[in-house]
Amino acid sequence: MAEMKDSHVVEIPVDEEHQQKLSSAMTIISAIQHHPLMEISESPGHLLLLKLWRREEDLFGRRIARKESRMDSIRREIFQLCCFFLIFHGFFMTILFTSSVNLCRYWKVWNQLQREKTDNRALTRCIQELRMKGASFDLSKEPQSGKRMKSSSVEIKWKPVTWCSQYLITICLVFFAGLVFPVSKFMLCGF
Repeated sequence: MAEMKDSHVVEIPVDEEHQQKLSSAMTIISAIQHHPLMEISESPGHLLLLKLWRREEDLFGRRIARKESRMDSIRREIFQLCCFFLIFHGFFMTILFTSSVNLCRYWKVWNQLQREKTDNRALTRCIQELRMKGASFDLSKEPQSGKRMKSSSVEIKWKPVTWCSQYLITICLVFFAGLVFPVSKFMLCGF
């Protein structure tokens, strides 16, 4: 108890700063009391209407978010379908033009084969004529064939140019497919 007698009580004087904080708190409280939400909270009808409308606003917000996410997923699906469509057609066109190149090679070899067959027939006729005539056969006679005479000058072709000219359509399709993907992404997604 002796210790209690020795303790000092300190009084803190209320200064202007504390007074200003107190007055600003009072103005805030009075502003809150005059705020429309305070008036609404005092009226049960208005409060019920506010709660109903906030619930509807929340429902509308959820529906809008759901529909926007659905639109995004549909947009992604459309883009994927377009990509699959382009991949399928690119693959199909590549096979088609590769087969057309092979078909052109086939026709070229077929023409060479026909030429060889006619040359062989002409040579066979000459051999039969030689066998039938014997020594009376004209030695200056050559087999008559549809063979064209080739030029004596040799034409040199650069291999990459030849390869590019053979696969020009395929190269163009691959280039076009490479450009179509970013363009379709830009058109569908808007970025």
